[in-house]
Amino acid sequence: MIGKLSSASLLILVLVACSGGDNAFKIDGRLQNLNQGEFYVYSTDGVIDGIDTIFVNAGRFTYRGTCERSGTLIVVFPNFSEQPVFVQPGKNIKFAGDASHLKELRVSGTPDNKLMNTFRERTKDARPDEMQEYVREFVASHPESIASVWLVNKYFIKTVSPDYAAAAELLETALAAQPDNGLLAQNLKRIKTAAATSEGNALPAFRSVTVSGDTITDKSLRRGDAVVYLFATYDYESCNIQRMLKNADRDGLHLLGICLDASVKECQRTIERDKIETPVVCDGMAFDGELAELLGATNLPDNIILKDGKITARGLTVNEIRQRFPANNDKKHDTHGDVPRDR
Repeated sequence: MIGKLSSASLLILVLVACSGGDNAFKIDGRLQNLNQGEFYVYSTDGVIDGIDTIFVNAGRFTYRGTCERSGTLIVVFPNFSEQPVFVQPGKNIKFAGDASHLKELRVSGTPDNKLMNTFRERTKDARPDEMQEYVREFVASHPESIASVWLVNKYFIKTVSPDYAAAAELLETALAAQPDNGLLAQNLKRIKTAAATSEGNALPAFRSVTVSGDTITDKSLRRGDAVVYLFATYDYESCNIQRMLKNADRDGLHLLGICLDASVKECQRTIERDKIETPVVCDGMAFDGELAELLGATNLPDNIILKDGKITARGLTVNEIRQRFPANNDKKHDTHGDVPRDR
């Protein structure tokens, strides 16, 4: 887990070195105002596999990996804020900042990082409702940059109210300038699917198998109220939604969980530990799983609210879901409201 570090401990100086020979890279960092701790690093486009932990000791750390192509690394700070670092094979990247001015972090070494520096400087005082317009301008000016893809994901998709239609339009522009970017093409396809599974549309037909071996189909969700929720054991907010739904008054409410863990065993352990009786599907493919792709899963947390098979809302917060389906504190919960298993 991420160490309990104060936001004042986030002064970071990082050197990412990608050698031109074997494509190895190394991150050497020194964190001022921090003695020891840890934070996560992962990739949104497969530059590294899975999620790694960077350990800090005496204010310093070293992280090694490989980068066979240009891509995006995400550093997750202890307060769960994220910082993108765009890497290229053979490039040396310096990452510097001030804990009291995180919006002024500076990253150098590649054109994409330079563009992001300019974007951060321009938007450091911008209101949240202004950010999407800044991103539109960035994509229009720099559609060839992988930074455009990250910005669209952050400000149009990974939000409380995703705008999938606008995201698809912007990613179309980026793909036209990056025709060989297969991951971008795949992401665009998923975004378009998410737009098709937004409010007002019917739940698409599916057939899947739960972690307990039972068969689940869309027919089980086409009567009455239902919630399909996506979660991962490493994502606190999505797990919080799962815990809340576990305690909801489930009389007549059908639930289906989709776990995006890369490890089916980890998903099973969590279900057993938390005594989750709701049917859960987990194929170990994360966002690339068949059911996740069919439903246009693009970020966590995510959920689909249904009434008689029609999508009435998507991506609600835990409080919004609680208002729709209040907790039942007067009786013990059983599996009455869970999705029936199809044999």
